[in-house]
Amino acid sequence: MRSNSVSKVALLAAAVVLAALPALAVAQENVQAVWVPRHVTFIYQGFTTHYSCDGLQDKVREMLSKLGPRDLKVFSDGCSRLVGVEPSPGVRVTMQVLVPAASAQGRKAGGPAISAHWQNVQIMAANSSFEEQGNCELIQQFKERFLPLFTTRHIHYQANCIPHQLTLGTHLSVEVLMPVPERAHPR
Repeated sequence: MRSNSVSKVALLAAAVVLAALPALAVAQENVQAVWVPRHVTFIYQGFTTHYSCDGLQDKVREMLSKLGPRDLKVFSDGCSRLVGVEPSPGVRVTMQVLVPAASAQGRKAGGPAISAHWQNVQIMAANSSFEEQGNCELIQQFKERFLPLFTTRHIHYQANCIPHQLTLGTHLSVEVLMPVPERAHPR
C-alpha cells in the first residue's frame, strides 16, 4: 500500500512540474531590451504587381506595424506622379526597434531597458487571398531590406516570384523581439 501512495505522490509531483514547464519556458524567453532608432529608404522594383506611392506607403506601414516598432513613420519618397501607379515608388522609414540590452548595439544605445519576449509574427500567410499573393515581389524585398533592421529569429520564408506571373504559396513569418505587454492593475 505504501508503494502505491509513493507512486501517486510521484505522479502528482511530475504533473505539477510538467504544468509549470510552459511558464518556465516563457520566463526564460524574456529578454532585457532597449529601443534603438532605425532609418531606411526603400525603392520597390517589381514586374508583376505595381503600386502607387500611397499604396506602397500603406502596405509597408501595415507590414512594419506587425513587427512592433515604436514611433513608426513611413513617408512616400521619389514619386513623380500625383496619382496612379508609379514606375519605382519608394518610402522613407523612421522607427525604433528593440535590441537586446546586452548586445553591442544595446550597450551603445543606452536608455532604459524593458522586458521583451519573442513573438511569432505572420507577415503573409501561405493561404492568403489570391489578391495578397500578388505581393510576392514586395514580400521578397521586404524580407531582404526591412527584416535585418529588427531583432529576429526563426524566419520562415517561401516564395517563387516569377516576373509577370501571379504565383501562389508565398509565405513570410518570423519571431521578433517585442515588448512584454504591461499587465492591467486592478484599481
